[in-house]
Amino acid sequence: MPSRLTVFAAVAASLAVLLPGASPAYAKTSFGVPAMGWSSWSVESSTRATYGTSWLTESHVEGAADAVASKLKSAGYRYIDIDSGWNADLSFNGHTDANGIPDPDPTRFPDGISGVANYVHNEGLLLGLYTTVGLDKGVYDKNAPIAGTSCHTQDIAQQPLTSTNGWGSSWKINYGNSCAQAYINSVVNKFASWGVDLIKIDGTTTDSVPDVQAFSRAIDQSGRSVWLTTSAWPVPQSIESQLAPYTNDVRVDTDVECYCGTLSTWSSSVSARWNDLPNWLSGLQSGYFPDLDSMPISNNSGSAIQDGITSTERQSVMTFWSMASAPLYVGGDVYFLDNEAVSILTNPEVVAVDQSARFPTRVTSGTLQKWRKQLPDGSWAVAVYNLGSSAANITVNWSDLGITGSHPVRDLVSRTDLGSANGSWTATAVPAHGSRLIKVT
Repeated sequence: MPSRLTVFAAVAASLAVLLPGASPAYAKTSFGVPAMGWSSWSVESSTRATYGTSWLTESHVEGAADAVASKLKSAGYRYIDIDSGWNADLSFNGHTDANGIPDPDPTRFPDGISGVANYVHNEGLLLGLYTTVGLDKGVYDKNAPIAGTSCHTQDIAQQPLTSTNGWGSSWKINYGNSCAQAYINSVVNKFASWGVDLIKIDGTTTDSVPDVQAFSRAIDQSGRSVWLTTSAWPVPQSIESQLAPYTNDVRVDTDVECYCGTLSTWSSSVSARWNDLPNWLSGLQSGYFPDLDSMPISNNSGSAIQDGITSTERQSVMTFWSMASAPLYVGGDVYFLDNEAVSILTNPEVVAVDQSARFPTRVTSGTLQKWRKQLPDGSWAVAVYNLGSSAANITVNWSDLGITGSHPVRDLVSRTDLGSANGSWTATAVPAHGSRLIKVT
């Protein structure tokens, strides 16, 4: 697993002030549908010239916001998510303020995170930030005073010192000390004061449930409605059910990025998701969505960074993420979005399948897969996927859906009615790595 250096950050969402006298719920903010937006990590992870971690700057983030606002916002994309590196210099040396709270790097973000948040909010969008679990070892060494308490950061580290997070770059926090929650509160409160709307917690391990719970509590006390996303490569499945009360989504697979000259490739690691997602489906619930990572659907033309997957594969990604009701985060340099990417990403009938917030069932596994899920109106969304290397026909029997007789079929990708089918429907000549998505009424 490629390593990222530790960086802090945090997330929130649109303002929602607690009623006077109301006690914090100490649970996640409820969002009815999966989040949609853009994430910076795919371009930060690329080895292509002019990209990589140095790409992360205020001007580039604002350029991404311009593109999302003009080309994707009308379809529901709103979050502009700044990933790892925002509080680190161009050599990736992180820094924090006097209270051990991460500060934006002034070279990358001369107007600070609050300036970027204002820019993003003025376009009708929301801002996300990145952080990691545990107490950064540099913050421990600094022994910073924790805001609003008589404690210092060394007081909240578990003793003996125990490394935590996916890189072992932080110390495990002792949440038995009340100042530990106060420290997490101070981080979230600072992010909230900047206008942050989403927090991504990365590097989650089996011992990270208290960290996620602490961020959820911190969001409650901040008075903001905040989307909280919990990430790793993937999050250990053994803690899936423990996280459900506190986070809005959970990473169920490794990074989609190839850490190469493109955003991704089919085999590294887009295709793995078809066989990995089923392991998580039984643990999902309303408001607790499967995070499949960002979608490499941005640019397959021109001189800017390329997606690394074909047009056929891009549509399969959009269909699979939507059938999963996964958060829809676009990866890539969206300033250079091509027209085909815009068409795929903004198809209202496919987006509606995602925003139904219903989870699918895999009917058949293997090379030719069939998936189904019932939509709120009682109809069925059915997707077929050809994970093989040559074109194939794939037949869906109505018995797979628990229905009989003749039913109207609509192709949601092409947005065309296909007439009625009696007993079954066949997707003909589905290309390698291709898909079809229908609605059966």
